[in-house]
Amino acid sequence: MKVRKVIGAGVTSLGLVVGLSGFAGATTGVIGTTGPDSNNQIQSNESHTAALLNNNNVGVTSSNGQGASSGSAAVTGNTTGGSAQTGMASNANSTNVSGSVSNASSAAALGAWGAGSAAHSATITNTGPSSNNQVQYNDVSSVVVTNNNNVVVSNTNSQSASTGSANVSGNTTGGSAVTGNAANTNSSTTSLTISN
Repeated sequence: MKVRKVIGAGVTSLGLVVGLSGFAGATTGVIGTTGPDSNNQIQSNESHTAALLNNNNVGVTSSNGQGASSGSAAVTGNTTGGSAQTGMASNANSTNVSGSVSNASSAAALGAWGAGSAAHSATITNTGPSSNNQVQYNDVSSVVVTNNNNVVVSNTNSQSASTGSANVSGNTTGGSAVTGNAANTNSSTTSLTISN
């Protein structure tokens, strides 16, 4: 009896590419009374760009080959024959595969980052003639998160068991011939966890 069991498990998780822009906080600018020829400027520029990429490749391959055979038992050439019994041949295999991929922490951190900036306020009030008043706020944020995880597990088990032969022959009164048991047992457990 031969049992061959091949198990393949693959978990693939592809992240997302996110471009975030316009998470600007409220910017308030007030220009009051200015004199002649005044140049008063209030400017606020914000640019938010984020890229999140998660590549997770999990591959599990399990191959089990077993062979068990019991020997031969014979009682021959006896005046009174006895008993002959062969053993039992058996195979057993058990494979458990568990995989988990989570990129929630990276996405949560990026979401908290894109919540926006604080509010800004600028005030230009009474200025004299020929005044040049400028208030400028520039915010540029760029976040790149890249997670590349590649896990490969390969498990190969090969077993073979066989019992010998028992023979009773050439006796006036035959006895008994009994062979033993042949058995194979395999157990494999694989657990995979990827968290970004």
